[in-house]
Amino acid sequence: GDLHHIFPKDYLKKNGFQKNFYNQVANYVYMQQELNIKIGNKSPKDYMTTIKDQIENKKIILSNFKNFIDLQKNLEENCIPELIFDGGFQNYEEFLSLRRKLMAKRIRDYYFML
Repeated sequence: GDLHHIFPKDYLKKNGFQKNFYNQVANYVYMQQELNIKIGNKSPKDYMTTIKDQIENKKIILSNFKNFIDLQKNLEENCIPELIFDGGFQNYEEFLSLRRKLMAKRIRDYYFML
């Protein structure tokens, strides 16, 4: 897989963000190279809208999600906050904060499960 910037770095660069803001652990996920290329420089709001539309229209464009339950489960498993659906550069920092909290909770829960 590829290291994917949830908020693509070129998208953030074009909107005035510096390298230390877009290269954040909370902005990374691993994803298939083919999907990463298809997403390109689109905002999360744009590519998540495409994914939602493909589920509704049953026409695969960006992912293999066949229903909203699978999409929601994937977002939860990857600690992606619901804010992703409105993801624009204006709420990038809020997204990072929310995702960091979800990631920390996942780590804490795992630790106490040991």
